[in-house]
Amino acid sequence: MAWNIRELMKMCKFLLLAILFLPHEVTSSVLTVNDRTENYILDTWLGSQESLKCAVQNHTREEELLWYREEGTVDLKSGNKINSSSVCVSSISEDDNGVTFTCKLQRNQSVSVSVVLNVIFPPILSGDDFQTVEEGSDVKLVCNVRSNPQAQMMWHRNSDILNLEKNHQVHQTSESLQLSITKVKKSDNGTYSCVANSSLQMETKDFHLIVKDRAVTVPKEPIIAACIVVFLTLCFGLIARRKRIMKLCIKNEDPQRETAL
Repeated sequence: MAWNIRELMKMCKFLLLAILFLPHEVTSSVLTVNDRTENYILDTWLGSQESLKCAVQNHTREEELLWYREEGTVDLKSGNKINSSSVCVSSISEDDNGVTFTCKLQRNQSVSVSVVLNVIFPPILSGDDFQTVEEGSDVKLVCNVRSNPQAQMMWHRNSDILNLEKNHQVHQTSESLQLSITKVKKSDNGTYSCVANSSLQMETKDFHLIVKDRAVTVPKEPIIAACIVVFLTLCFGLIARRKRIMKLCIKNEDPQRETAL
């Protein structure tokens, strides 16, 4: 038992000496972005400005930093790279929603901290304002929407919720609300309102559908067939009269021959 204790003490001393004499490079540097050491989501608003400051903690030498916007590198000035680095995101728009900014150590890019922008904005609606279709045809009214938080969508007509008929079908995604109308009738003519309601505010966009009378179309097939019949009749008539025409030509040539003699 005493031998085992002595061996255990020797092993502990060896491990302690190994830890004390470890090279300083093993001490891991820690990155922070806005004093946070883990990836996080940053809530922000349209038109605002955000500053992201990346700093190295526990470093034993000068550390160069890199910034990425999604997969592309961010150009940094020479004085904005060593030990600490800041990136300013100004005039934030809805296109910045979900964009990731990542700060990394240049010598060990596995050491990194990422920030995802969560841009909060009311519904933004778009689509074709006017559509003109013939009675009996099909049409789609597409209301495109961008909103954060996501908005609740619905179709209105004449200030009331649209009563869906048999020829109506509604399809909704996170980015659009679509109304399909098959075999449009005169009664479908009118203004349809796309309504988006979020926790921020409600937005409405009008879509004007104009249903016109079906155009009277002249059938092409009978006309083409009649033209072919007329053409063939003329051809057969010319062929039937060919001999008579040839005889007349020969008679007209005979007097000229007699004069020549």
